[in-house]
Amino acid sequence: MSKIELSVLFKKIQKDDKKEVLEFHVQGDELEHSDELVQLAGNIAVLEVKNSETDPLTAEFKSIQRDSKKTALKFNVRGDSEDRVIKLYSLAGSNVTLFLEPSQMSIEEFQDATEAHEGIDYSVDKDGTVEVVDGQLSLDDIPSGEPDDVNFDDDDLLN
Repeated sequence: MSKIELSVLFKKIQKDDKKEVLEFHVQGDELEHSDELVQLAGNIAVLEVKNSETDPLTAEFKSIQRDSKKTALKFNVRGDSEDRVIKLYSLAGSNVTLFLEPSQMSIEEFQDATEAHEGIDYSVDKDGTVEVVDGQLSLDDIPSGEPDDVNFDDDDLLN
């Protein structure tokens, strides 16, 4: 499948805790490349907005919805692309040229990358109890009280 070029209305950007949702509308009842778009839906796509200051984005092509007046294209972009998505905010609400092509990334690779995070290593038991690996800072290690009342050395907490 080759690169698809569409003239669309960049309807909105909606931020979620793990992703950003980009929505584009193709006006009219005729949709160029409709078969290719239907095949691409549900997969990972590389999308690029012409004349934007951002590099192409890898996104999950979440859905394609048609009605009598428009076709809505929805994409989920991972949180690690947030700095590139921010550059698109100025284009929301305007007509843009959108380029789409299939990605080499699988949906599993995309979702695994979304769920990976840095932080405390832990596991959750069947009863819901969380077990934290020994040697990590816990709430019990942090002094309580007002900041002026607490005397401690930051290095003591790290050792």
